[in-house]
Amino acid sequence: MNINLSGKTALVTGSTAGIGLAIARGLGRAGASVIVNGRHQAALDRALAGLRRDVPGLVASGVAADVGTAEGCDILIRAAPQVDILVNNAGIFAMQDYFEIPDADWERFYAVNVLSGVRLSRAYAPGMQARGWGRIIFISSESALNLPVEMIHYGMTKTALLGLSRGLAKRLAGTGVTVNAVLPGPTLTEGMAGMLADDMRRDGQDLEQAAAAFVRSHRPSSILRRAASVDEVANMVVYAASPQASATTGAALRVDGGVVDSIA
Repeated sequence: MNINLSGKTALVTGSTAGIGLAIARGLGRAGASVIVNGRHQAALDRALAGLRRDVPGLVASGVAADVGTAEGCDILIRAAPQVDILVNNAGIFAMQDYFEIPDADWERFYAVNVLSGVRLSRAYAPGMQARGWGRIIFISSESALNLPVEMIHYGMTKTALLGLSRGLAKRLAGTGVTVNAVLPGPTLTEGMAGMLADDMRRDGQDLEQAAAAFVRSHRPSSILRRAASVDEVANMVVYAASPQASATTGAALRVDGGVVDSIA
């Protein structure tokens, strides 16, 4: 399949590392101009340098803004007033016992993981609709369906994204704008490396080994039996952003390695 996104502009939030950076790279390789987003200029500069090295000829720019706030979303929208592809990837997670999560953490998780996508989709969807083409993609998680007891607040936000993406897809019915959610499972990111750092030191394992052990222990329904790479997740996003995915909308596209024990 030859995916050609030449002439399209893609914005990927939270894209200075991990899944977001892999998505930006994949979209760039398909020909899109890419707008990278993160909170810190130094991280943006590193990400852009890496993207330009990996994708010769890439047209890329960066906007430093915290999309977990209304002010940060406004900064981003002013800097990039029109996009064809919006990937709402920005998100945070932490392992915390339910009874030890204060209100402030619930509010912060909802602001970053959910409201960022609400605000940016509200800003960019009308322009896509007017042009008769657009792609809005929310990065949810298998945790939306397989609620993790060790981070219920995170799982709740990812479930909310499924309702948001489905509802917005219906609101934009017949416009040429598709809206989908992508649900990764455990993935080899910097965040996972940080979460498993103690295990890696204790057991003398590298990240892939420690992640596979985590999957076996905490996601025993996994069929893949390992963590996915960031590029494996990005491939699904690039497809969902492509012209070839024109009949896919309102969907929850799983890249979870079979963790969710369902045939639907």
